[in-house]
Amino acid sequence: MEFSTQTAADGATCLSVQGDLTIYHAAELKQRLVDGVRASAVLELDLSQVGEIDTAGLQLLALAKREALKPGHALRIVGHSPAVREVIEFFNMAGFFGDPLVIPANERALIRS
Repeated sequence: MEFSTQTAADGATCLSVQGDLTIYHAAELKQRLVDGVRASAVLELDLSQVGEIDTAGLQLLALAKREALKPGHALRIVGHSPAVREVIEFFNMAGFFGDPLVIPANERALIRS
């Protein structure tokens, strides 16, 4: 699992996750997410490079979102890999996260065919 962090033009901290959000990486990711939310007014989480996500990964995202509900913090998911979209839709969690599920145009064309 790899992480990269950068600052967006609007001052938000962008954390990109590359790899799998599974139980095998839960401990490593938990601290990164919680620290990222607590250290930033706005944390943008790019999950577009996540290959696999299980219920442990979804629980970590829910934990980060709950942490971000505290005054002065926000969490936005700005990229959704197909695996992330599938799990969020399966568990009907899109409303909880409050972020639009973005489907790239090239994938949308495949869905319609």
